[in-house]
Amino acid sequence: MILTFKVKHEIDFSKQLKQAKQVAKYAISNRDKLSSKYVSHIGLKSAISNQVLRKYGRNEKCKKINKVKLIIPNQSIKLNKIKKLITLPVLGIYFQYRFDRDFFKVNQIEIDQNYFYVSVEVAEEQQLKPEGWVGIDRNTTGHCAVAACTKTGKVMMLGKQAKHVHTKYSRIRKKFQILNKLKKLKTTKQRESNITKDLNHKISKKLVNYAKQNNCGIKLEDLTGIRRTTKQAKSFKYALNSWAYYQLQQFVEYKAQLAGVSVTYVEPAYTSQTCHKCGRLGKRNGKLFKCPHCGHTAHADVNAAWNIAFKEQLLVEPRPEHRPKSGLLLDVLSNVYNQRLQQEGDCCKGNTDIPQVEMTPQV
Repeated sequence: MILTFKVKHEIDFSKQLKQAKQVAKYAISNRDKLSSKYVSHIGLKSAISNQVLRKYGRNEKCKKINKVKLIIPNQSIKLNKIKKLITLPVLGIYFQYRFDRDFFKVNQIEIDQNYFYVSVEVAEEQQLKPEGWVGIDRNTTGHCAVAACTKTGKVMMLGKQAKHVHTKYSRIRKKFQILNKLKKLKTTKQRESNITKDLNHKISKKLVNYAKQNNCGIKLEDLTGIRRTTKQAKSFKYALNSWAYYQLQQFVEYKAQLAGVSVTYVEPAYTSQTCHKCGRLGKRNGKLFKCPHCGHTAHADVNAAWNIAFKEQLLVEPRPEHRPKSGLLLDVLSNVYNQRLQQEGDCCKGNTDIPQVEMTPQV
């Protein structure tokens, strides 16, 4: 697995960065001439020029250049693990590193005005066989993530401050928009993004560490395309579009991969509307969930987290509009569901011993 570490530097690369930007602009204008011989007059080292040409020349979507980093390939990097030194002969410099993980090799280094971005290949831990599952429900309002563990029965509610951060900076941006202060607007937006990113890092770290300590896997909802498919009220539009659910998913994935924790995805349908005790559809009012069948009442996000954790074991009652109108399939579903309720009786929280019912059609 490849990780990237940042190392602060105080070297002036303004001349080389300016040359790299010229090379990148040439690459976009001349995508059929991606060789350093065509840009030798610019003065940038050919090892770096080739990398810049390939990165921008082969990217058909790239039409405009704002910032360009110097890209040093693996062949132009010398590593001394004993002294913890990385040498770049192509630029005539070296620097020390202090990484918190062992690595095999340095793949490449990118350089901007302030940092070295060192991409290294690290070893992954052996994947653990999960003894339980941590179901994670991600939300636009309330807590960012609500997790329920089938092994310990513990519930964690994380990231409540995210809503306050979005509300605060939304109000500040409106003020700057009225005053037409575009620079302040951009700075405020970046600050909000940084706070959200830091929060997602902390949440994902806590979830993965908890799953590893208890030898559990992680289950997430597959939220692909949710912004296109979800019905949006005007008041809900900002919350949905400022929701960094995919960023949290990426952080959980790569941290879990490094820790040897398995991550799987389940269908999100009815996870927030189904009672995790009896498996039938209930009623949700805001953050309150109540099942009219068994009388179970719970926090809606906690109920959803348990549903995700036990997704494979739950038998969800079809909605009226999706229920078969008549025929053999309706009889089979009804028969199976009634048998399940009779055999299971009163469900307990965290019970995974759901009886297997044989679906034999009544002919």
